[in-house]
Amino acid sequence: EKYLSIALDKAERLEDLINEFFEITRFNLSHLELEKQPVDLCRMLQQVVSEFAPMLGERDLTCALELPPSLEYDCDPDKLARVFDNLLRNAAAYSAPDSVIRVGVRQMKDGRAAVVFENQGPVIPEHQLKTIFEKFYRLDSARSSRTGGAGLGLAIAKEIVELHGGEIRVTSEPEATRFFVLLPGGEG
Repeated sequence: EKYLSIALDKAERLEDLINEFFEITRFNLSHLELEKQPVDLCRMLQQVVSEFAPMLGERDLTCALELPPSLEYDCDPDKLARVFDNLLRNAAAYSAPDSVIRVGVRQMKDGRAAVVFENQGPVIPEHQLKTIFEKFYRLDSARSSRTGGAGLGLAIAKEIVELHGGEIRVTSEPEATRFFVLLPGGEG
């Protein structure tokens, strides 16, 4: 039973890696068309966070949503949900035990939508902040394959955000690491 459990874990891990490789290949080799439609970003974030509840619970993490009642935005909901999924997965992987991941969204004065993912964990050194969105980059190459991805999640997130005409940034200080997704206002 022990070896079957190990084999199942490895098979699931392999499946995750294969899916990541297919995803990045699809983004690199095909001209992606955005299928934009009006979406409530608040509802989308609530849904993404609720899907992570079991994983967050296993790691003794909680997620605090800081959202207005609603925020309508024209985007490709499937692709943007993938961005939020990747950022939340990343925040969970690098959060200190028993900490809170904060997720928020707001409309900025210039019409842009700003989505923020914040977690408490190890500070990302300045030189790594510059390369964190590169393909196959892993913050800690010593992380086990069980907890670490292939280094594609943030690269995929960046490509999707840029496809929407937006930008993605990261800051890291002793009190928090924050990922900012800035999406253009209006037709952007």
